[in-house]
Amino acid sequence: MAKNTPASATKMAVKTAAKTAAKKPRAAAPAMREMPPNPPSRPSKELHAFPNPAPERDYVIQFQVPEFTCHCPLTGQPDFAHFTIDMIADQYCVELKSLKMYFWSYRDEGAFHEKVTNTILEDIVKVTKPRFIRITAKWYVRGGIYTNVVVEHRKKGWKPEPRVELPTHGFESGLLR
Repeated sequence: MAKNTPASATKMAVKTAAKTAAKKPRAAAPAMREMPPNPPSRPSKELHAFPNPAPERDYVIQFQVPEFTCHCPLTGQPDFAHFTIDMIADQYCVELKSLKMYFWSYRDEGAFHEKVTNTILEDIVKVTKPRFIRITAKWYVRGGIYTNVVVEHRKKGWKPEPRVELPTHGFESGLLR
């Protein structure tokens, strides 16, 4: 006859729990999401534009693209850059989603820093015909050298309004010094 010890009680509890678990119905697998009718976004060289909502005035639209990727056409190693696009639209603005897909399209391409920066400027100008655009590409270090490429386009005959200089004021926190 088996003695009733803590060890034997533990073994019996484990066997009982296993039998109880075997009798419970298993939970159904989670439902899988159906494929959407439109496929997920894909890289594209096609840029889209929409009408400028305020063509009567000059105002700056700035895009920051901190994760640009392409690769060196000579070595195949990845190149990374932070792009800043400052643009004064005329009749059209560049559509943001298409710009994102456009930048994504360079991920698997080989391109020299200077060439890709100039090509991006040309492609945006072709679609939007802005009054002014400046693209600054700050390329991450390669071989101990940082490369910055700055390219501009000005619409023929466009002259910016004179800069308005506002007075500067010291920072006031409301606290006594």
